Amino acid sequence: MDITIGQFYPGNSVIHKMDPRTKLLSVIIYMVIVFIAKDVPSFLLAGIFTFSVIILSRVPFKYYFKGLKPILIIMIFTSLLNLFLSGGEVIYTIPYLGWTITDEGLKLSLFMVLRLSFLLIGTSALTFTTSPVTLTDGIEALLRPFSKIGVPSHEIAMMMTIALRFIPTFAEEADKIKKAQGARGADFSSGSLMSRAKAMIPILVPLFVGAFRRADELATAMEARCYRGGSGRTSLKKLSFALRDYLAFAVVLLILAAIILLKIYL
Repeated sequence: MDITIGQFYPGNSVIHKMDPRTKLLSVIIYMVIVFIAKDVPSFLLAGIFTFSVIILSRVPFKYYFKGLKPILIIMIFTSLLNLFLSGGEVIYTIPYLGWTITDEGLKLSLFMVLRLSFLLIGTSALTFTTSPVTLTDGIEALLRPFSKIGVPSHEIAMMMTIALRFIPTFAEEADKIKKAQGARGADFSSGSLMSRAKAMIPILVPLFVGAFRRADELATAMEARCYRGGSGRTSLKKLSFALRDYLAFAVVLLILAAIILLKIYL
């Protein structure tokens, strides 16, 4: 199974021990960093930071890079669009087709691949190092100030965490259904686009049925445990910021400031 978003990798690293609010805010700022990076020094700085997070998390490299497989087609497609449809100085022209590769297109294509890779690795690092319960507490704590204007912070946090938790579960179930249908003679790789789309119906129907069944079982389990929403609920572990959280947040803000300065002066 190649879906890594939503999976938790138990560990005792410094990132595992960080407050979930710090990790959530850092991921948001990290996304801003990746999107505003437009030049080689900025991407180099973002890459060093990303590599450092992977090392500090003590999660094996294969888990991060295995998660890139599901978006490989998207990465290739977007990079080809940027490669052939961008202006700039022509570097090479493909014979017979007349398609041109420009210096600007080559740069944008590379940056797009790096941007998508960094985004997926960053979000995977969050879920790898944060258990679903802790992640729920962190999201709820960040949304709690908005409850004064009627925002159901606990319910939103619960829904987001459940959605993340069941991504790998549904991916694994879809893989099992596909293998079972393939053993029965189903063909998903040949024929026209329409025939391949129709061949996916035997996968989608039992997958949706299974999703509704799991949702019903989860609702029954929550009701059996007298779950009544966030009103009056307490947490087993009280969230608190430590020195490592302040240092981590300061590092992320410094990188954001550095990339903004690079964007202004380069």
